[in-house]
Amino acid sequence: MTARTARPAALRPKGLKGPKGSKGPKGPRDRAIPAPRPARRGAIGGLRRLHSRAKRAWDRPLTAYYLILGGSLLLTVLGLVMVYSASMIQALQSGLAPTHFFRKQLVAAVIGTGLLLLASRMPVRLHRLLAYPLLAASVFLMALVQVPGIGHSVNGNTNWLQLGGPFQLQPSEFGKLALVLWGADLLARKQDLRLLSQWKHLLVPLVPAAFMLLGLIMLGGDMGTAIILTAILFGLLWLAGAPTRLFAGVLAGAGLIGSILITTSQNRMARLACLGATEPGEGDRCWQAVHGIYALANGGWFGSGLGASVEKWGELPEPHTDFIFAVTGEELGLAGTLSVLALFAALGYAGIRVAGRTEDPFVRYAAGGVTTWITAQAVINIGAVLGLLPIAGVPLPLFSYGGSALLPTMFAVGLLIAFARAEPAARAALAMRQPALLRKLAGVSWKTMRRRAGRRPSGER
Repeated sequence: MTARTARPAALRPKGLKGPKGSKGPKGPRDRAIPAPRPARRGAIGGLRRLHSRAKRAWDRPLTAYYLILGGSLLLTVLGLVMVYSASMIQALQSGLAPTHFFRKQLVAAVIGTGLLLLASRMPVRLHRLLAYPLLAASVFLMALVQVPGIGHSVNGNTNWLQLGGPFQLQPSEFGKLALVLWGADLLARKQDLRLLSQWKHLLVPLVPAAFMLLGLIMLGGDMGTAIILTAILFGLLWLAGAPTRLFAGVLAGAGLIGSILITTSQNRMARLACLGATEPGEGDRCWQAVHGIYALANGGWFGSGLGASVEKWGELPEPHTDFIFAVTGEELGLAGTLSVLALFAALGYAGIRVAGRTEDPFVRYAAGGVTTWITAQAVINIGAVLGLLPIAGVPLPLFSYGGSALLPTMFAVGLLIAFARAEPAARAALAMRQPALLRKLAGVSWKTMRRRAGRRPSGER
């Protein structure tokens, strides 16, 4: 038997070793194994992929539409739950049924949902036609409030009309919507005529009309609503491209008037002194601000549970209106309050996106005005509860108890939905999501039209 000789290196398959001492080429197993990639690079790659997916999702045509619709409905539903929880004790202390405030808010939410759907289906041209009648009606009702014997005072502010029974109306809430629609229509018409480059056309009659509304509101003593109206005015001027000097001048004038109104009122000075307070102070003047902080502190991470708030048992004034965010923090904890903040942030982002992507000047001004209104009011309310801003007495939009505030706000959200639907890409995406039968019929008709169009006329060769 002959001894087995080593196969030549050139004839050996790659990856097989030769006999000991042979100098054949090294296979893959003989080479140095590369070190594994660090976990940090893999994590960075995962974050980049996640960022790209999130960016693609944000850039979809219907993102703003779903954010506005979903965010507003979630805020309204969660607000109904918290109104029921926060108002039970208040209702029982007043000798009313525990569901008294909840039932009134539920009726307002149902009517507001109808207004939202109506506004979301109305064409832009009809929205513009509503601007002047709504402004005239708001001015008339706000002037009617100041007539002795007709206006009704609540917590020292005379800004209400008694409608009979338990129902009241606050016309200044509808004044916000009127200023947004009328101001947007005015600025859009002036932009079409290329007049906004002139200061007098930029300011007149927008600023005088806004000051007239502010004067009617301040006659009733409601400085919180006046601040929101001022924020809407500044938002419209900013969107119209007001020069920095002009914007700063209007801001300085508003600040001077506000300082005079604050320093001449003992109640407003007391509220200003409660910023950052941790004790009720002399005469319990900071009682509401301090107990709002106590409620948030009691909530911890996940809250004490729905209905388990302690501060709403007579310790915290206005638990279902101005300070409902504090009760939310006590019962749902930090997780609940961050969820509410995230919903408002999503609503604000979607409004800015709608205003930034449209080519229609009226849509841009109206969407920007509504977004400024809702976000500014939410910041002022939440800032007061957190002790970062003075208590202004404004409700949390879509969340606090109050039908007069809920109805115009839901109509304004309907405006944003209508504007988001009107984008060309969003309109095409919604058309693609029609029922399958309608799409099939549309496809058949389109194919038939193409077939007919493709036929040659008789005699053509």
